[in-house]
Amino acid sequence: MNFNPARFEEAIQKAARIRHALPPAGSMEPDACTWTPESPAAITAKTQEIIAARETVDEDLQSLRELLVYGLKGVGAYFHHAEVLGYEDEEVMTFLQEGLAATLQDLTVDEMVGYVLRCGEVGVKVLALLDTANTVAYGIPEITTVGTAAGTRPGILVTGHDLKDLSDLLEQTAGTGVDVYTHGEMLPAHAYPGLAKYDHLIGNYGGSWPFQREEFERFNGPVLVTTNCLVPPPKDSYSDRVYTTGLVGYAGLKHIGASEDGRKDFSALIEHAKRCKPPEDLSRGDLVTGCAHAPVLAIADTVVSAVKSGAIRRFVVMAGCDKRHAERDYYTRFAKALPADTVILTAGCAKYRYNSLGLGDIGGIPRVLDAGQCNDCYSLVLIAQALAEAFGVGINELPISYNIAWYEQKAVLVLLSLLSLGVRDITLGPRLPAFISPGILKVLVERFGIRGNTTVEEDLRRIVPGN
Repeated sequence: MNFNPARFEEAIQKAARIRHALPPAGSMEPDACTWTPESPAAITAKTQEIIAARETVDEDLQSLRELLVYGLKGVGAYFHHAEVLGYEDEEVMTFLQEGLAATLQDLTVDEMVGYVLRCGEVGVKVLALLDTANTVAYGIPEITTVGTAAGTRPGILVTGHDLKDLSDLLEQTAGTGVDVYTHGEMLPAHAYPGLAKYDHLIGNYGGSWPFQREEFERFNGPVLVTTNCLVPPPKDSYSDRVYTTGLVGYAGLKHIGASEDGRKDFSALIEHAKRCKPPEDLSRGDLVTGCAHAPVLAIADTVVSAVKSGAIRRFVVMAGCDKRHAERDYYTRFAKALPADTVILTAGCAKYRYNSLGLGDIGGIPRVLDAGQCNDCYSLVLIAQALAEAFGVGINELPISYNIAWYEQKAVLVLLSLLSLGVRDITLGPRLPAFISPGILKVLVERFGIRGNTTVEEDLRRIVPGN
């Protein structure tokens, strides 16, 4: 999310100042407890030294360290969203420190596996924390149909995940003649009553983050990037219209910071929008979102009856991340190939591969149940647990299969969270992460039944038995 070296140097120097204010480290402490970032050149040299040192570590141990670090980054990302809404948890903060410390220790593979699974347990906790923070702040999501047509007034496009930034912007744009559109992971914002109440929240523009370079150009108005998913470098044709905020950064782009009380002033962004043409139309049909745990469990009897009657044969969890590569078309083809008696459970930006296909419904139940942002995978877990209770079976005995699109650190945390809950036989794709060594892959396969996807036809036969 941040491609501005100066911001990283500032953060590293700040961390060093905080550390130096603590009692001195003992003589046996690792270099991470004593090293001083004296200059940008020293930071670069240390980076190269750390990367080179990885080559001397046992391959499986290094793989687990990286798996843990990516998981911790996911914890940090979700915790940040909860924190800005006033929700914190000491257990989460403590584990962030313990987990990072574990990467500096000479632990066995089994000990590191233990930390990785604990990261998953903490992941469930932080996902629940963020779910609470969002629903208290903006209300319980409602199953909502969202339009994708462009309006006739100037607009601001909001991308990323931070609902508070969107909320503040909506409040400040009320009555200004400027419309607000969501993009990518912001689509689920339309399902929250506290955000949907604004009439100038017009709809969703474009698709997922990998295609923003084309979509931002055609939007014509300014774009507010609130969290990760900024594609560098922005084109010259729209770079002057991109505003970053929060942890996002890119040298040369305008950044909107927060005051000491946490307030952000979007007036420059709003005035910029007033000078712009309305967006070009990128209509892709109506989209359904807001199928989080509360609204879905409110119709649980209908869902259970549909399963018992055979109207719904299977649920397929297709949550995760999107990316530009052509191989991601696998998920579009897989969704199209699913039998008409199957329902897709999704969250995250992977849904843009199939959420506009018009797959219809089963007795009023949408065949694509979009729980929301990637963090709303927590809703998918609660739905699965409720179904398991309703049928009196374990979570792995349900008619649910997992075909998850893998990409970045938050997807790592979601995977670890599922594993910590005992979910087995997850299919990942379109390729397994490069930092997973053959030895650790063997562990994941043997303990949890994880496998990579293959072809649509072969995976369909395995994921939807009897097809």
